[in-house]
Amino acid sequence: MRLSTKGRYAVMAMADLASHSAGKPVALADIAERQEISLSYLEQLFGRLRKGGLVKSVRGPGGGYLLSRHPGEMRISDIILAVDEPIQTTRCAPGSPAGCHNNKGRCLTHDLWEELGNQIYLYLSSVTLEQVCSRQVLGTSGLFRDALSSTAAQ
Repeated sequence: MRLSTKGRYAVMAMADLASHSAGKPVALADIAERQEISLSYLEQLFGRLRKGGLVKSVRGPGGGYLLSRHPGEMRISDIILAVDEPIQTTRCAPGSPAGCHNNKGRCLTHDLWEELGNQIYLYLSSVTLEQVCSRQVLGTSGLFRDALSSTAAQ
């Protein structure tokens, strides 16, 4: 899956903003410090998030950023797509009839990877920023990690 730091950092920063705003603007410098993300990089991301309608900027003393709507109404997929981060699992363009081979053919596993991308998108569309902030997205990742550990030990 191609989810670069741009998408991950945008979600991290939005979760930080949702957790620390309490109705007041949050300075990007504070988010940068807490999340260990470059301030200039955050400025670029928040420009895109603002353009995407996910945050509002407040100028002046005590200024910063606010969420444009309640975190329960904001999907993780919205955040990733707002920073121009396509959720892509194939080498070729999503939905394109042309494949990634030199002859424009699709590889044998193309449909597998494309469907994985669809499932990732569906999952990220089902999770809200509020769920991330309240740690409701625990799932079975611990079970998967335990299974890998026990398989490796055999």
